[in-house]
Amino acid sequence: MHAEVTAETFAVRAIGFVRSPLRDLDNAPRQADEGAPAAELIFNEEVAPALEGIEAGAVIELLTWLHRASRDIVQTRPRGDATRALTGVFATRSPHRPNPIGLHTVTVLEAGPGTLRVAGLEAIDGTPVIDVKIALGQPDLR
Repeated sequence: MHAEVTAETFAVRAIGFVRSPLRDLDNAPRQADEGAPAAELIFNEEVAPALEGIEAGAVIELLTWLHRASRDIVQTRPRGDATRALTGVFATRSPHRPNPIGLHTVTVLEAGPGTLRVAGLEAIDGTPVIDVKIALGQPDLR
């Protein structure tokens, strides 16, 4: 059964959440390569079987809902630099955007029942997880 989609809205549900030592947005790195720590992804019981086949060393694309981001910002100064021109958020990696979906390429350090420990995730503790996909270019795309 497919959910009805309208031009205005549709439902996305959290399938888990991020457990991270990052608690404060102001002190969190802006990008993973700027010192993001390892974090754990905790998945809801009903979706845990969907992790089957993901093992340590896999590179995955993680989609999150940036729940603390503003949804009414359409232009920003990249990286908060007042000397830079206003730029549309779609041309930036700003978390503040109409649909604050986070896209993170991370490496799996450990896979356990209903959990993944990943390297280099800049999302803060409690961030909802909305999807996981194996990254393109993996040796065995399933």
